[in-house]
Amino acid sequence: MSTQMQEMTRVATPEMHEKFGPKFVTAVPGPRAQAVVAEDDLYISPSYTRGYPLVVKRGYGCRIEDPDGNEFLDFTAGIAVTSTGHCHPEVVKAVQDQAAQLMHMSGTDFYYDLMPKVAARLSAIAPMKGPHKIYYGNSGAEAVECAMKLARYHTGRQNIISFLGSFHGRTMGALSLTASKVQQKRRFAPFVPGVTHVRYPYAYRGCSGGPQEQEAFALGCARYIEEKLFKTLLAPEEVAAIFVEPIQGEGGYVVAPDIFLQEIRRICDRHGILMVVDEIQSGAGRTGKWWAIEHSGVQPDIVCMAKGIASGMPLGVCLAKADVMDWVPGSHASTFGGNPICLAAALATIDIIEREAMPNAARVGAAALERLSTWVDKHEIVGEVRGRGLMIGVEIVENKQTRAIAGDLRDKIVDLAFERGLLLLGCGANTLRLCPPLVVTQEETDVALDLIEECIVQAMR
Repeated sequence: MSTQMQEMTRVATPEMHEKFGPKFVTAVPGPRAQAVVAEDDLYISPSYTRGYPLVVKRGYGCRIEDPDGNEFLDFTAGIAVTSTGHCHPEVVKAVQDQAAQLMHMSGTDFYYDLMPKVAARLSAIAPMKGPHKIYYGNSGAEAVECAMKLARYHTGRQNIISFLGSFHGRTMGALSLTASKVQQKRRFAPFVPGVTHVRYPYAYRGCSGGPQEQEAFALGCARYIEEKLFKTLLAPEEVAAIFVEPIQGEGGYVVAPDIFLQEIRRICDRHGILMVVDEIQSGAGRTGKWWAIEHSGVQPDIVCMAKGIASGMPLGVCLAKADVMDWVPGSHASTFGGNPICLAAALATIDIIEREAMPNAARVGAAALERLSTWVDKHEIVGEVRGRGLMIGVEIVENKQTRAIAGDLRDKIVDLAFERGLLLLGCGANTLRLCPPLVVTQEETDVALDLIEECIVQAMR
């Protein structure tokens, strides 16, 4: 198919693009947005990674408006955070009502009813059998720090296994588990000792065969732990936990095969090791189930949650089997963790996800994956499409024969999308990340995919 023919292949009608697509009243960034960027440059840490000059004034549903009145279609959800859409009325009301009643009293020293109320809801949807105990923090990194400390405390062991390509946070413990991009770790050593990284089953980068070869590759990644690591470097009785993302987020939206996760569970069971799943980006309904690990049938010992669980309010959760969270008072705490406003937002968020957002993520995500999968044959630079629900990665390569990483080309597509009013992010070295709010409509998705495809065609020229 020629480039010209590809360019004409739109699914959404012109009327749908007019109604659901981006709307510009100035060039982007406009003058007001440029002023904000200039002031930001004076005061804000240069460590942030701003890929393009989006300035946000307000958000609603799947739309973002900048200070100049331009409207963007958001397929980032604030890095997979605004699960119920920007400023969902039910979440806004819950936040406003709670702010008028109680804003803070530190649940580490006192009691308020929202803490057990939210905990009961989370326990009911946990991916493993109860009873459970729950710790509240303020972010995903804090949830991971809690899980690291708890694993060492409960087992009395010191070592932890993590995976290459993983991202668990930027605080020193979580960063020690992270192995996504070298810049995240450059000049911050020494890290927390006792962490060993092994290969994640990134089949597109690990084998070139079909499903059987990919399954064997995934099993090999898991079995390396027992067959090599435990015989040469780590004594299994000294390993406290294996931390794993069911779908690697920053690593490239790489989906772990079910057989890999099942084998990790068996290894943990054989050696008394805790299985900790990081569901910070993949959880809260994003994959069409509450937790991505549920697709595999595996039940973990500890789950780390954050991002979409409170629709943008800062809340991190470490949920563990009750007999695992057995530490004594004073072992771990957080002044702001479990803030009443954040917990009120979480209650409203859980209601919305359960009622409508999670089924929508499954339905719209399946349709998107079906359409996107055709791009592998259609476009030379689309190497692989992968994901579950509304957690979708499109890997961009120089060509299908070499599978050479095309990070600059991926970045060009992201920039072209911004110029068209569609907000995207990259992940991994060369993958487009699609993680819209879970309430995104089919019409909005059709428009967004039309725009992405046009950007891909343009980037190939």
